[in-house]
Amino acid sequence: MTTQPTAPPLADITPAGQFPAFPPRDDMQNILHLSEPSHYMALRRRLGFPLTTLVLGEVPVGWNIHTRREHLRVPDLIIAFDVDRERILAEAGYSIEEQGKPPDFVLEIASPNTARNDERGKRVDYARFGVPEYWRFDAFGGQYYANPLAGDRLVDGVYQPITIHKVDDDRYWGHSEVLNLDVCWEYQEIRWYDPVAQRYLRTGDEEADDRIAAEEQRDAAETARAAAEVELARLRRRLGLEP
Repeated sequence: MTTQPTAPPLADITPAGQFPAFPPRDDMQNILHLSEPSHYMALRRRLGFPLTTLVLGEVPVGWNIHTRREHLRVPDLIIAFDVDRERILAEAGYSIEEQGKPPDFVLEIASPNTARNDERGKRVDYARFGVPEYWRFDAFGGQYYANPLAGDRLVDGVYQPITIHKVDDDRYWGHSEVLNLDVCWEYQEIRWYDPVAQRYLRTGDEEADDRIAAEEQRDAAETARAAAEVELARLRRRLGLEP
């Protein structure tokens, strides 16, 4: 369902045709839960179409580059399909007016400084922008948000809670229709599960572990092959088949 976003008031034109710059978060939550595990890369690989699919963090979102700074929102994770990715990067922000659509998926990560705004002001603004799904992740198990994991789906311009399933105290998940992935809270970490392939998207550490394991297997196989050749040569000499 497409919801017409509501434009905020305009202000002075931003120089150089770009969105105003925002300082990066200083609480390390993005680094710990998105950047370091390489979730951006994993999602880009899974979602495909890199020239028209945006998977980034801390990108200002607003009606256009003239949007007043206080009406801009800067999600921790933004995913948008069928957009002009190069224009977004050139303008250092996501213009709903220029792209002709809002982002498809937004996720915020809880911190003591942002939690209240994430659950209130940002939720209102993302609904007004027309963002189909808005998710919130609290690595602290619900210390800063009302729940460890929460998601909203836009229905007739109003956010309705997405069902979150509790496996146990260390595992929760809900399904994103936009991504066709399960968003998981597992042992204080974000995970993405593909219900069709029935596997998790691999983190950078897991991919590195896979490569190391494959290399070790190749090395072991090569060592075994060389040892077998030496033993075969010894047996052939013993049997007089070789000098």
